[in-house]
Amino acid sequence: MPSERDVLLVVDVQNDFCPGGALAVPDGDQVVGAINALGRRFAEVVLTQDWHPADHSSFASQHPGRQPFDTITLDYGAQTVWPDHCVQSTPGAAFHRELALPHAALVLRKGFRRAIDSYSAFRENDQRTATGLGAYLRERGFARVYLAGLATDFCVAYSALDAVAAGFTAVLVEDACRAIDLNGSLAPAMTRMRDAGVTFARAADVI
Repeated sequence: MPSERDVLLVVDVQNDFCPGGALAVPDGDQVVGAINALGRRFAEVVLTQDWHPADHSSFASQHPGRQPFDTITLDYGAQTVWPDHCVQSTPGAAFHRELALPHAALVLRKGFRRAIDSYSAFRENDQRTATGLGAYLRERGFARVYLAGLATDFCVAYSALDAVAAGFTAVLVEDACRAIDLNGSLAPAMTRMRDAGVTFARAADVI
């Protein structure tokens, strides 16, 4: 059972990442039931929310001649460009309507700076700009972060790796996540997490 030093981090369960959305993760909506069940076992829950301005630099539409899922170089390095998604205050940026975590203490918005994308809940893609989540969790006395949400191989994986780098124990709840698997991105993401010390569980193990 989760303890008072454990927190559930629910990553980007938003309409645009679910079937019918602008950047749909295959079966992305299938995580909702497992996450709701997990949430009932955790006293402490944090949600992240992708929250982009309409002209965000990670959108392919901002780079003439580029198509979604191309790779470009920005000031901080390589960046995949995406379909426009999770634009601030649009229905696509809203949480899935069946996500039921009313006791979540924090909603952390990320990707709101036009020039920097932000996969991780802990720091942006320049690897320098902190979101403040690490400090929040330390101040609250948390030691272990359970991760669920979308997508396993991008925002969830980056968050898990940065949780470990920030000194937390990280547990990926595999069946409460779904992956994009862009050009085979899932397998190397799982390897990176395993090598970094992220542990893996099933929702039933936690519940």
